[in-house]
Amino acid sequence: MSAGQQSAADTVLLVGAGRMGGSMLDGWLAQGVAGSRIAVLDPAPSEALAALCRDRGVALNVTDVRPVDTLVLAVKPQALDGAAPAIEPWAGPGTAVVSILAGRTLADLAAKFPRAAGCLRAMPNLPASVGRGITGLAGDGRLSEAAVARVERWLGAVGAVERLECEDQIDVVTAISGSGPAYVFLLAEALAKAGESLGLAPGLAARLGRATVEGAGELLHRSPDVEPAAFRQNVTSPGGTTAAALAVLMADGALEPLLVRAAEAAHRRARELAG
Repeated sequence: MSAGQQSAADTVLLVGAGRMGGSMLDGWLAQGVAGSRIAVLDPAPSEALAALCRDRGVALNVTDVRPVDTLVLAVKPQALDGAAPAIEPWAGPGTAVVSILAGRTLADLAAKFPRAAGCLRAMPNLPASVGRGITGLAGDGRLSEAAVARVERWLGAVGAVERLECEDQIDVVTAISGSGPAYVFLLAEALAKAGESLGLAPGLAARLGRATVEGAGELLHRSPDVEPAAFRQNVTSPGGTTAAALAVLMADGALEPLLVRAAEAAHRRARELAG
C-alpha cells in the first residue's frame, strides 16, 4: 500500500501493538503512510513503541476520541470484553471494524460496536512481520465495496490478502496459513535432527535445515506460476536420492495424511474457541 493508493483522509486506529499489531504498524509506516493518519491504543506500550510513535507522528493513547475510518482490533481475544466499552466511541457510522482476534465472531463484534458501518474478521500470520504474510478476510456483508477495498489496502501493507466466501472459512485459514508457519519451523527442526542422526554436528545440521527451508520458500515466492508439485518433480531424478526419500514421505500414512490430520486438529480447536 503506497501512500498514493489511499486517500490522505483515511484514518486507522490500531488497538493493541503486540507482535501482530506491531507488524501491521511497521508495515504501514514502511509503505510511507503518514503517521498523522494512524492512532494506537496500547495499555502497556514498550519503550520502542513509544519512541516509534513519537518519531513518526503516530498518536499513542490519546484521549481525544474521534471516529476513524478503520478500527483494527489486535488485542488478546480474552481482553476484548473489558476493552470494548473504551474502544467503542472510536467507531462511528463510517467505521469498518476489523478483528484479528481468534474466536471472536462477527455477531460478537457487531454487538460490541453497534454504531460501526460493518465488521470484518481477518486472519494474518507471522510472516506479516517481514512483509510476507497472507491474510484471510471475511465480512458481515454490511460494508460497501469501497470500504472493504480500503481495509484490504491497510492489511495488504504486510502481505497478500484473500477474500473468503463466509466467516466459517476463517477457521480453515487459521488451520492452514495462520498456524502454518509453525509447521514449517517444525520441518526445519526435523531436518536438523535428521542431519544430527546421520553424523553431522548440531550447528551444521541446523544451518543446513534452516537454509533449505529458506531457499525453497524463496523459490516458491519468485515463481508464483509454478506449482509446488512441479518444483518437487524437477528436483527428483528417477532412482536417485531424492526419490528414495520421497518414497518414504509420500507413503500411505506418512506426510500428507499427517498434515491433513494436523490441520483438522487446528480447525477443530479454532471452532471450539469460537464457541
